[in-house]
Amino acid sequence: MQKKNPPILVTRPSLPPVEEYETLVREIFDSRFLTNGGAQHQKLEAALTQKLEAPYLRLFTNGHLALECAIAAFGFFGGEVLTTPFTFISTAHAIERSGLTPVFCDVEPDYYTLNPAGLEARITPNTRLILPVHVYGNPCDVAAIGRVAARHSLPVLYDAAHAFGVTIGGRGVAQFGAAAMFSFHATKCFHTIEGGAVACGSAEFAELLNSYKNFGYRADDEIREIGGNAKMTEFQAAMGLLNLKYFEREIEKRGKVAARYRENLGGIEGVSFRPVPENVKQNYAYLPVTFDPATFGRTRDEVAETLRGYDIFPRKYFYPIASAAACYRERYRPEDTPVALLASERVLTLPMYADLALTDVDDICEIVAACKR
Repeated sequence: MQKKNPPILVTRPSLPPVEEYETLVREIFDSRFLTNGGAQHQKLEAALTQKLEAPYLRLFTNGHLALECAIAAFGFFGGEVLTTPFTFISTAHAIERSGLTPVFCDVEPDYYTLNPAGLEARITPNTRLILPVHVYGNPCDVAAIGRVAARHSLPVLYDAAHAFGVTIGGRGVAQFGAAAMFSFHATKCFHTIEGGAVACGSAEFAELLNSYKNFGYRADDEIREIGGNAKMTEFQAAMGLLNLKYFEREIEKRGKVAARYRENLGGIEGVSFRPVPENVKQNYAYLPVTFDPATFGRTRDEVAETLRGYDIFPRKYFYPIASAAACYRERYRPEDTPVALLASERVLTLPMYADLALTDVDDICEIVAACKR
């Protein structure tokens, strides 16, 4: 098999027809309103509130700052946050940059989401918040986490960066917890180039979010919080409005790509996919595959290197786990979360995007299958 030209990356952004974006850009140019909640921003915020079935929703310039502002809105000054090490490093950084301390809890072995069974043992008088992550678009066990949180009177803030459009039993993931953060980065299945949002259940919390993303200003021009600048621009909002228009079509195409991977690789010993959760509508955000070297005969890293030889570039999401990152590893022991650590050593996310040709999926799977010993 020849190398891929152009190379196949782990993901590629979906884009609307350029003519449609140009139309909205002309509206922005005509208005001369570029940021601070212009017409495009207002339309997108309303549309996403409806799409995600959120009581309240506020837009941000990116998901990381959205998460920081959400943490700030709880009003904690010091303390601990229970979270997962099996996540993009942004989750831990947002906790640290908010003056709080991450306490890493292990994940469960099927979906690699925060394991509710281990939460209570990590709760102390200093615990302020539980911050689980919906991983690869697979939602956490929200019911079990909710029960633990209720017993200890702790709020839950979900990192739903991967979970746009995901529903549990017909309910959008934005409805669970006190708040949920979504990322609209270009690599996500729904994007605004860069961007993010926080959904929440109270008008007061939503007002705090507005304040923290706009230098602390309230509607009456009082500056009551020490905020920053995390506002979404009109150009981002315009991209989001168009991508939302085509979102369901894109998810349908992603579903076909995911099905082809499962069909081709599902019967190979030592290769496993995450189970399909019951009562969950998926968004096929990523295509994680776990390689067991004992039965597959090759390590995850060897498979990745082989694919790179054909100009196919998967990613090791998430490696290293957050507790093993250089900025944290002096304070934490990655082996204290053994399931997460093992997942970080065995998971490879294969290329996944709406326009990935099924023939390319077949080629990727052929290369992977040929790695088996």
